Amino acid sequence: MPLRYIEKILRASVYDVAIETPLDYARSLSKRTQNHVLLKREDLQSVFSFKLRGAYNKMALLSQEEKTRGVIAASAGNHAQGVALAAQKLGICALIVMPTTTPEIKSQSVKAMGADILSFGDSYSEAYAYASEMAKTLGRVFIHPYDDEDVIAGQGTVAMEILRQHTGHLDAIFVPVGGGGLIAGVAVYAKFVRPDIKIIGVEPEDSDCLNQALKAGERVILDQVGLFADGVAVKQVGAIPFALAQKYVDEIITVSTDEICAAIKDVFDDTRSIAEPAGALAIAGLKKYAQENAIVNQTFVAIDSGANMNFDRLRYVAERAQVGEHREILLAVTIPEVAGSFLRFCQLLDGRNITEFNYRYFDATQAHVFVGISSSGLLSDRATLITHLQANDFSVVDMTANDLAKEHIRYMVGGHTPHALNEVIYSVEFPERPSALLSFLTELGGRWNISLFHYRNHGAAFGKVLIGLQMEHEQQKDFHACLNALGFNFHEESDNPAYCLFSGGRSI
Repeated sequence: MPLRYIEKILRASVYDVAIETPLDYARSLSKRTQNHVLLKREDLQSVFSFKLRGAYNKMALLSQEEKTRGVIAASAGNHAQGVALAAQKLGICALIVMPTTTPEIKSQSVKAMGADILSFGDSYSEAYAYASEMAKTLGRVFIHPYDDEDVIAGQGTVAMEILRQHTGHLDAIFVPVGGGGLIAGVAVYAKFVRPDIKIIGVEPEDSDCLNQALKAGERVILDQVGLFADGVAVKQVGAIPFALAQKYVDEIITVSTDEICAAIKDVFDDTRSIAEPAGALAIAGLKKYAQENAIVNQTFVAIDSGANMNFDRLRYVAERAQVGEHREILLAVTIPEVAGSFLRFCQLLDGRNITEFNYRYFDATQAHVFVGISSSGLLSDRATLITHLQANDFSVVDMTANDLAKEHIRYMVGGHTPHALNEVIYSVEFPERPSALLSFLTELGGRWNISLFHYRNHGAAFGKVLIGLQMEHEQQKDFHACLNALGFNFHEESDNPAYCLFSGGRSI
């Protein structure tokens, strides 16, 4: 099997549309991790992503009869742009099915290259299913984004370039993983030429379809996927990529949203370019691998796979990057409601800066404050600070990893409710498309009174709402049925300490 793929990669037709991207030395990242770090700059392709390699290779190999029939694909962005560019270059009629949540910057780019767009569904999965049916109905060739040998071969040219550009010692290549096409192509080529090099896949913690499949020994379907790194938000790894990954991938690392945001900042610091979340995934994995294993003085390559970033998302990235690189600690601290308490608290910080302080009077005996504190970047710093505060009789709850606190509570005003409301709290995720929020509220109707509501646009395909409703316990089944009917993801947060301390009518 490897020889067949090696031949396909060596013969791949990609350079009619793709460039051989540079392998850049990341000076700041190398210094911070104490390793020699190189970035493979696939963000510099004409469509700002590696995806055009596989799409073009697949379409260039179609027969004349297939080209005449035209092609169809499903994509929320990068694969769509690759297919559209390939179609333009090869004179093929292309139809792209895109979710209704696709950012305008991506759909406009596809239109500019002459492809037709059909909007369908709120997610890639829905668009994919519809495009598959349309392919049969229209007789068009379906161009799969990752589960195809010729697409994988096109992506494999990334590894061919890396090993040609860096002929010296190389310890590991870090590869972002969605459906698995890129890591499959990179792994099969790199292991054939240099079997000593580790191939390490990187996935978001909430979208780790390859990680779960390798653990289970078979492909699994995730119940739901996180959507921050939308370029890799895939519920099931491809069949062909999975078979290749089982043989040639050494390890999978999962990273948090905060760690991805920190990696976007790292890429900017070294290149003055802005990676999309999926594009910075490999860099986040590299940092975590080096830190957790105390590795220094090794040579690593991380693939910066794309730069199709919505400008609106930068605010969110900047807010979360400090936590992601362990330079901000978020705490809920209980302080005696007496003069001088805040001064004493600040004195115990030993020179650390306060980045945020939220407080509202509620109780005559004690105050709950939400505070952000600067950190050295060492993981141990947070534990040291918490222990120090607790030793001085301050009650502390660590909020640094609490998504509810970071996404909602820190931005909310008003404090605790003064009355017992019989309130149930949910976080709800819904597609960012016209009328989605209205549909949600319409479906609720007048059945339950809304007692709390917070929404903040992050420039992503899906928005998050924190909602409080006055309802009896037995009514929750009806509410769950309502959300399931809408297809919204939801989670009860009534016992979340961030809510209980700062917005609820009770303490924890």
